[in-house]
Amino acid sequence: MSVVGQKEILTQQCVVEFFQDALGYAYLGDWQGRQYNSNMETSKLAMWLAGQEHDDTVIDKTLYALHKAAGISGSTALYDANREVYSLLRYGMKVQPAPGKQRVTVWLIDWANPAANHFAIAEEVTIAGENNKRPDILIYVNGITFGVLELKRSTVSVAEGIRQNIDSQKKEFIRPFSPRCNS
Repeated sequence: MSVVGQKEILTQQCVVEFFQDALGYAYLGDWQGRQYNSNMETSKLAMWLAGQEHDDTVIDKTLYALHKAAGISGSTALYDANREVYSLLRYGMKVQPAPGKQRVTVWLIDWANPAANHFAIAEEVTIAGENNKRPDILIYVNGITFGVLELKRSTVSVAEGIRQNIDSQKKEFIRPFSPRCNS
């Protein structure tokens, strides 16, 4: 058995255990071989919204609006999509349950009671694209990716980690996965 990478694997295991044991995050798994990884786990977000007592119609409209806001097409730039998604995450979204019904504010994050949110992590999440990428650890809040952890050896410069993060946002890498939602 090769010892190459063993220190990195042990460090990653320690980080995962810390998130689980000390912070109470759920562990979603090692998603290296999982197909259709996305920066939004729609089923998890839908379950969380259902727990907030929203009906299926409101949940469907919320998910549709979130996917629409996150879309990059034509004149929509990554910056604009990120700004729109941030606004929805921070301030909620107004959804009309049915014609003639009063709009309701749907919160994707419970900012008033942070403990009411569902925190989870997944590791080795393979993101398919023109060039596949596999971040070490992803942090999810209510099924939405909130953070990416790229673990580096102490011999690797901080600048190299920053470069990798910037490269990931380029069109030829995993731009559609950048911190916004994607279908």
